[in-house]
Order: sequence, then structure tokens, then C-alpha cells
Amino acid sequence: MTQTHDSLTELEAQFTDHLELSPEAQDLLFRDARTANAFTDEPVTEEQVRAIYDLVKWAPTSMNNQPLRIVLVRTPEARGRLVELMGGNNKAKTSTAPLVAVLAADTDFHDELGKVFPHFAGARDLFAGNDELREGSATLNATLQVAYFILGVRAAGLAAGPMTGFDAAGVDREFFPDGAHRTIAVVNIGRPAEGAWMDRLPRLDYDEVVTSV
Repeated sequence: MTQTHDSLTELEAQFTDHLELSPEAQDLLFRDARTANAFTDEPVTEEQVRAIYDLVKWAPTSMNNQPLRIVLVRTPEARGRLVELMGGNNKAKTSTAPLVAVLAADTDFHDELGKVFPHFAGARDLFAGNDELREGSATLNATLQVAYFILGVRAAGLAAGPMTGFDAAGVDREFFPDGAHRTIAVVNIGRPAEGAWMDRLPRLDYDEVVTSV
């Protein structure tokens, strides 16, 4: 379902022209975008994933720390291991999606700070030896990157099915055996199939969320 500019609600139309994105791009990334629960069998190519990452790598993170790490689950053997760790209905979704990505936070992100935050020579030392600080920063910033990743999938004309219903410790052990990663989300990716969407749920209005002081 595509929502045309003419079919926007009166409230949506009131603000659409205040945004730099075209109405079509706004719809693609936000209004028409949905969490997909079923996909066609059309493959997701390596080129598409590279294009997605090349866009979403620009997401803001604290001290440019970029802790997100991505495992693309492509082989049947790896898919089977992952499906066993998914909960409930997520098993079937994960077993049939064209591509599945495991998104995790690297708690050893500080080892890359010399490259990504080079103007501050002491950046790595701020985090070295402080597991709690590293894990908190990694989780917060990787979660932000996950949100950008979902938008990147949408920008590629694909649908994302992000899930958090899985055995996180088990996924960590299976796909990040170094012990330094914390899985945040598993995301199914592909072209949405017929019946992929659930009904759109209500959103809070501006006045219910935003206050001025």
C-alpha cells in the first residue's frame, strides 16, 4: 500500500512541506514503512547490503565509537542454529526470510577509537579496564545504529522485520564466541509478501510527547 501526497491526513499534510525530504521519500521511510512478518523469496544481494551499510554508517554515535557489528546469516547451517534460538512465531519468520542479520554491540569498540576518534589520543584509555562503562556505551550507541539500519533497509526499497524475541545469551554464544558482543536485535530482510503487515497501531500525538520549558 502506497500513501500518496493527496491522501495524507489533514494534520500530516500541514507539516509535510516543512520537511526537506520529498513526500514520497517520507512515505518510504516512515508513513508507509511497516515491520514485515512475511517475505517473498526474492534474494537480497550483497550489493544491496553494502549499499545499506554505506548509508547507515553515518549514524551519530558517542565519540564516533560505532559499536554495531553485523552478522549476515546466509548458510542453511547457520540459519538452523539461529532459528532454534528464536522465540515463538519468530522461528517461522526467521526460517523463511530471504536474509537475516544479527545486530550486536561490540563491547571492545574502544580498540577502534584510535582510528575513528584520532584527534583524542587518550580515548581508548577512558574505556580500558571499565567493563560497565564500555558495555553501557556500546549498548546505547549500537541500538541507535540499529534504528538507522532499519531506515537503511527501507531506503533500499526493502522491508525489515526487527525482532528482540530470542535467547540473547544463546545467540551471543553461537555467533559471537569471543564473549565481547551483546546481541541487540535480529532483523529479517527482503521484499514483503502478501499479508506481510499487521494493522497499523496508534501513535501518540505531538502534545502527548513534547513539552516546552
